Formats: sequence, C-alpha cells, structure tokens
Amino acid sequence: MSMAPDTIGARFLRLGAGKDVGFALAVIMVLAILFLPLPPMLLDLGLALSLSVSVLILMVALWIPKPLQFNSFPTLLLVVTMLRLSLNVASTRLILSEGHTGMSAAGGVIEGFSRFIVAGNFVIGVVIFVILVVINFVVITKGSTRIAEVSARFSLDAMPGKQMAIDADMGAGLIDEDEARRRRKDLEDESAFFGAMDGASKFVRGDAVAGIIIVLINVLGGIAIGVLQRGMPVGDAANVFTSLTIGDGLVSQIPALVVSLAAGLIVTKGGTEGAANEAVLGQLSSFPKAMYMSAGMLFCIGLLPGFPTLIFSMLAAGLAGMGYVLQDAATARAAVAEREAAAKDAAAAAQSEEKADDPAKLDELRLVMGEGLLSLAGKTGAILPGKIKSLRSHFVEDFGFHMPSVRIRDDATLPSRTYAVEIHGVEVARGEIRAEGMMVINPDGAPLDLPGEATKEPTFGLDALWVDDKTAQEAERRGLTVVDPESVLITHLTEIVKENMSDILTYGMVKDLIDGMDRNYQKLVTDLPATSPAILLQRVLQNLLLERVSIRNLPLIVEAIAEIARQTTNVDLVLEHVRKRLSAQICKDLMGDDGFMPVITMSPAWETEFIEAIRVTGDERNFVMSPKRVQEFVLAARQEIQSFATQDRWPPIMVAPEARRFVRSMLERVSPMTPVISNGEIHRKAALKTVATIGP
Repeated sequence: MSMAPDTIGARFLRLGAGKDVGFALAVIMVLAILFLPLPPMLLDLGLALSLSVSVLILMVALWIPKPLQFNSFPTLLLVVTMLRLSLNVASTRLILSEGHTGMSAAGGVIEGFSRFIVAGNFVIGVVIFVILVVINFVVITKGSTRIAEVSARFSLDAMPGKQMAIDADMGAGLIDEDEARRRRKDLEDESAFFGAMDGASKFVRGDAVAGIIIVLINVLGGIAIGVLQRGMPVGDAANVFTSLTIGDGLVSQIPALVVSLAAGLIVTKGGTEGAANEAVLGQLSSFPKAMYMSAGMLFCIGLLPGFPTLIFSMLAAGLAGMGYVLQDAATARAAVAEREAAAKDAAAAAQSEEKADDPAKLDELRLVMGEGLLSLAGKTGAILPGKIKSLRSHFVEDFGFHMPSVRIRDDATLPSRTYAVEIHGVEVARGEIRAEGMMVINPDGAPLDLPGEATKEPTFGLDALWVDDKTAQEAERRGLTVVDPESVLITHLTEIVKENMSDILTYGMVKDLIDGMDRNYQKLVTDLPATSPAILLQRVLQNLLLERVSIRNLPLIVEAIAEIARQTTNVDLVLEHVRKRLSAQICKDLMGDDGFMPVITMSPAWETEFIEAIRVTGDERNFVMSPKRVQEFVLAARQEIQSFATQDRWPPIMVAPEARRFVRSMLERVSPMTPVISNGEIHRKAALKTVATIGP
C-alpha cells in the first residue's frame, strides 16, 4: 500500500495536535530557568524571545476591536512575567559569578544594552533606568491597576441589570433564544475577563517592584563579590557590576514597559470598538475645527520671544493641513453616506411600491384621486401627505387607534375632480373638490351671495361655494368659513375613518398592539380562557371603536377581559364588563364644559318595557319587542336627539345595563353620533345633569 507524502502542512497539523503538551513543556522550562544555570548564548535567546513576545502582545492590543477578543491576556501576562523574572534570576547568576571577567559575562544582549544606554558612564544608565521604572511603576502600572479595579467592580455590579435586559428583549420577541444565549455568554466572559484583568494588573505591579529589588541586589552583591572575593578595586567593581546590572535591568524593564502599555490599552479601551487607530484617530479626526484651533495656538506660541518660530510654524502648518484634509474627507464620507441612504430609501420605496402594486394585496386604507387632484399630493411641497400624517397622530391620541398608512393612487376612470376612499378594497365614500379653489361655507346656513360655483360640502352635506383667492379674502372679511381643498378632503377622511375604525382594525393590527404591550400583559392575553384570545380582544376593541370609545388604555381593557372571561367569553357580556371598567374614561369624554355630564334619560314606562322584552337563555340575550314599538321608540328618541343635534351637541342616552346594547343597535343607523351608556358605566365621581327624557 502506498503512503501519502509527508507534506509540510501535514507536519504542522501533527505539531498543532500536540500544542497543549508543547505549552506545558514551555512553562516547565520557564520554571527550570529559576534553578538551572544558563550559558550566555541561551540567556541571549531567552531575552530576545521575551522582548519579541512583549512587542507581539502590544501589537495585538493595538489591533483588537474589543478587549474581550483578547481574553487570554491575563494568562499570557502571567507566563510572560514569569519568563522575565526567570531570566532575571539567570542573568543575576551570570553577573555575580562571571562579572569580574568583563562586560560580556552575561551575554551579548545585556552587553549591548549596557554599552548603548550607559555609554561608558554608569551614572547615566542609573538615571535612565530609574526614569523607566518611575514611568512603568508610577504612571502606567498604577493607572492600569486602578482602571482594571473599577472596570471589574462596575462589570459585576451591572451584570444583573444586563441579564434582565436580555431576558426582556427575548420576552418581547426582539431576539431569539440563540441570540439571548450568545449575549449571556458574552456577558459572563466580559465579567470574568475584567475580574481576571484586575488580578493580572497586580502581576505587572509586582514585576516592577521585583525589578527594582533585583537591580539593588545585583549592584550591592556584585560590588561585594568583586572587591571581597575577586580582589577588584572598588571603582572598577562598581563600574563593571553597575553597568552589567543596569543593562540587565533595562533588558527586563523595556519588555515590562511594553507589556504594561498593552495592559493599559486593553483596560482603557472600555466599550469602544475597533482597533486603537480607529478608536482614537477616528474620533480625533471627527473635529477638524480642533485641528485649526491647535494650529493657531502653536503658531502664536512660536511668535513668543525665545521660542523656535520655525519649528512651531511647521507644526502649525502641518496641523492646519491635516484639519483641511480631515474636513474634506468627512464631507466626502457624508456625501457617500447620503447617497447610500438615498439609494437604500429608493430601493425600499421601490420594493414597497412593487408590493403595493400586487393585485392580490388589498390596502387597509386607500385614497383614489382623479387626475385633476393629483397636484394636491404629487407636486413638490404638497401639504396633503403631511396632513394625513398629522391625522394618524390625532387618532392615536384620541382613540388609541393606529390608523394605517393611506395609500394614494390615481384613477383615470374617476371624474377629474373626484376622490374616493376605499377600505380593504371597497369604496365607502366619494367626494368632489377643486384643487385650484377655496371652499366657502356659511356656518349659519344662510344663502351665500358671492360669485362662485355652488357645491355641497362632502362631509356634512352643507351648502358651499368654490371661489377664487380674491373672493375667499372677501368671504373671510364677512366672517364666513373659508377652507382649502386639502382640509376639505382631510375632514371627510377623518369622519370616514371614525365611522369605520372597527372595520379597519384587523387581526394583524391587534397583534401589533399586543406585541407593543408590557411583557406581563402579553402573557395575560395569552392566558385568556378563549379558543383564540387575540380574536376575543379584537372583537372587544372593534365594538368599543364602533361606539367611538378610546382603546388607549389597552392594559386596563385586557385586565377587564381577563376578569370576566373566567365566567363567559360571550363578546356582548365581555364588552359590557369592559365598559364598566372604563367608566372614568367614558364619563370624562362625555363631560361638558360646566363640569356636568348631560344625559337623556328614558321614561319609566320605556325602561320597564325594554327590560320585559329581554329574554335570557344562558349567556344569550334576545330582544322580543314588537316592530311597531321599536319604531315608536326610535321616533321618540330621534325627536329628542335632533333638538340637540342642531346645536352640534350629542348628549348620551342613559339606559338600564341590560338594555344598553339593544338601544344602541336601534339608534346606530339613525344617529350613530349619539352615545348610549348604562347606569353601571356612570363613574362614582361623575356629576349628572338630565337635559331631556324620552317619553312614551
């Protein structure tokens, strides 16, 4: 059987399979260096490796987008710190045992640092070493330690709140279970990481302290050995051993300083995402004005007596040029972003248009316009779309009803000045307006003696005139009502929507309302003892809207349904219970300006006859009054209602709870604006005032 060739890739795979063993051996070797003497060549290799690993850690810290992506840093920091300390022990052994032989006693790396930094004067080396230690120990390490402590504390304190936020998002359906699990894992990893960084910062601090102690021991011990054991003059011993010790200290402190800087970069990154250059330079470049101000200040400083004007002027010019470049780049990015956003909006609009043009799809609400009216919605600066948007806000505030978007379409088959309103594809109303004129209405109903085209106001059927702008100004001076064509259409659309809110409220809209509720109320709807809880809620809301009762207090409505649903799921009985729970709202909406609620009552004879006409069978309520008596009641009620309707007043008719829905069904065709309330819906704090009585 032939064997596959041993490729380099295969060898690396085999090597990777044993990386756990290799890492363990590397840690053991680091510990062995503490006890076994190292020849100068191996010491040089170890010191070069320590320096290269430190630089590698710094580069990774600069480029990671988030601190959590380098969560192995605390472990790596411990290993690197232990490697440096082990190499310190090995170099100390060589310096003390072989230092009398010359500067090459501890290897080429320490000798190179000694000659390059000390430069023949060990006092300079001591000063530089002390400065590096102060920078590392007092500035970088101390600051990083404090930030790590605060980050760990804040991370642990914030964990319960973040977990609750994740649970709330999942409960609201914003995220699925897998995403919630991933977020919880990230949260746990973040807390563990900052906790580990809090401890790891102590490694860096301890490493700096150990470096100082080792240097002092090397200097004192080396001079003592050189003078007492090797017979060297004090000056020579001090020069040789101090130079070697300072070189050794610099070889250790420079990697320690690099690692401390990496630790500081990681803990100070916080919640900023992106590499260090993106996080820092990107934010600095967002303010070109700061560049200009800095350039101006530098130039002014350079003009002061004794300052190098040329250098400060060059720096000022460089900052100003950088500010100009950054400002230009920011403008270009903004233009690109604007084009991308426009393209995205256009694509979304095209997709929406494509969906809207689907012949199988029916719009909840559509406004179809003749060709002569298209300028009201299609021209630049048209105010009709804005008025429709305001109308939607009005319905939310007054009725808690989220009016669907009104899709505007043209129809060549319609007369030029005609518009039609469709609900679920069925035309429910039609009107005629003039896009180029103004409508004049006399609020008193008297004839209008102005030049213009006679018409009927489409909403209430009032006599009106279409006039030009000049005549409209004259009408305003006379105190007549002057209305622009957009307002005429919006008024008509408002009344149409009010009359058809119950039909417009679809199952999908009710589901959206449920999804927008608090999580506890969502669960309450789900737990309703009905075959389809959402359908039951939809039917109740539709009946409330049919009588123009606001459904803004949806949580209270859901509570009321949950209370009665244990006894019955009959929609009529559930509705009456809900209306009782909404008594404060209903009475407030019907309250007059004088603080009283005007009501039309029924005579005792009519109340008795209505109650006797109701037949109860289980949850069913049937009404058996003769058609003749029904007609007589409607005529009597209509007579009282019309006396107030001429004043645009619509006081409610108050009846017995058992008869309320039957009275309402009789009157909704002759006077849908008249509310019908029961005695049980009168709030305990409501003050009533009887303004009329429906007689026998």
